[in-house]
Amino acid sequence: MKDVLLSTKALSKTYVMGDIRVHALRSVDLVVQKGDFIAIMGASGSGKTTFMNLLGCLDKASEGEYTLDDIPVHQMADEELTLIRNQKIGYVFQSFYLLPRTTALENVELPLLYCQKCSLHERHDKAMKALQTVGIADRAKHFPNQLSGGQQQRVAIARAIVNNPSFILADEPTGNLDTRTSVEVMAVLQELHSQGKTVILVTHEPDIAQYAHRHITFRDGRIISDKVNPNPRVAASDLQKLPKPDEED
Repeated sequence: MKDVLLSTKALSKTYVMGDIRVHALRSVDLVVQKGDFIAIMGASGSGKTTFMNLLGCLDKASEGEYTLDDIPVHQMADEELTLIRNQKIGYVFQSFYLLPRTTALENVELPLLYCQKCSLHERHDKAMKALQTVGIADRAKHFPNQLSGGQQQRVAIARAIVNNPSFILADEPTGNLDTRTSVEVMAVLQELHSQGKTVILVTHEPDIAQYAHRHITFRDGRIISDKVNPNPRVAASDLQKLPKPDEED
């Protein structure tokens, strides 16, 4: 049986704007096992983004409990949450968020700057290994404007895994990419999952969600469906069926 990585209990988030109270998340219970590959889905306003922000320690819940690696996150102060974000969570965003004037290697090294015990050589070595893991080590010295969208997202994924986080939190990671590049990114995430990484993917694209092993759907701030995907699509196989860039019209 898998070990529990994180759990939430009656997790809620309410935004107060004057006399108006908006219940963005309503008493959500969830258990994520180590090694899960989860797709979180739902329409705009369903609560999925709010839930992602709470899981990623980018926001605090109004009520309820959140435990990550046996750590009661809901009880932590802001300074402690900063450490959790850096050490426990690897973020991948739709817009990449690479620093334009630094190389791919230097972008991947950024999370390691908080590690006082890491020497310059150790940071370089870890960042290169992360780039190798996502198959883009040959672009280590390139700047973001010298990389394609798919290559930039690979760099962002390398940055997310360089600290060996407890889980990868990917927010619409294919939202800015074409079909083939989207499948390439999902192939990278599936490969990381096969190596034991826990991946939580937030997406509004049903086709992308099919690469995940578990589907969680939000509506009106609540989980309305939590199902195992019995036949996840295999991105590496799908790539073989798609035309190569030089074959496209």
